[in-house]
Amino acid sequence: MEAISGDIITAINTLWVLVAGFFVFFMQLGFGMLEAGLVRTKNVANILLKNVLDFSIATIAFWIIGYALMYGTGNGFAGNTFFFLKGIPETTAGVPTLAFWFFQLCFAGAAATIVAGGVTERTKFVAYFIYSIVISAFVYPIVGHWIWGGGFLATKGFLDISPVQVLCIV
Repeated sequence: MEAISGDIITAINTLWVLVAGFFVFFMQLGFGMLEAGLVRTKNVANILLKNVLDFSIATIAFWIIGYALMYGTGNGFAGNTFFFLKGIPETTAGVPTLAFWFFQLCFAGAAATIVAGGVTERTKFVAYFIYSIVISAFVYPIVGHWIWGGGFLATKGFLDISPVQVLCIV
């Protein structure tokens, strides 16, 4: 049997990472539908707009600062490289770094959206999006750095299923 070339393995792994990212992205739709079913009719459009804008804000925040804090080289608390994705390596965990970034972005967006249902009809629109920026740009990435980005919990032997460990199937 002929060995599979490295390019084919990279292509398969990249496809898998993107498909997994799309599934996580579709969690946004699930949260939106759940939350739309939990609110009064007059607030359905509001909550659906919050979900769309939540992911949009998460995308910008994670691109500017989130990925840098999570996977940039730095100290045990946070990373301090890769702001605006400048200087990222070509590959991460055997896949193109931009595919890996998309996968992580989807989780950052989902982490911010989870709370939307709990605060529906209880917060002002602007206050919710300030929260969304803080979660997507700082909270999720910094805690992620502690565990998956080589932070202090990782050095103390803390174990969690790393997205890197489950991404590559070949």
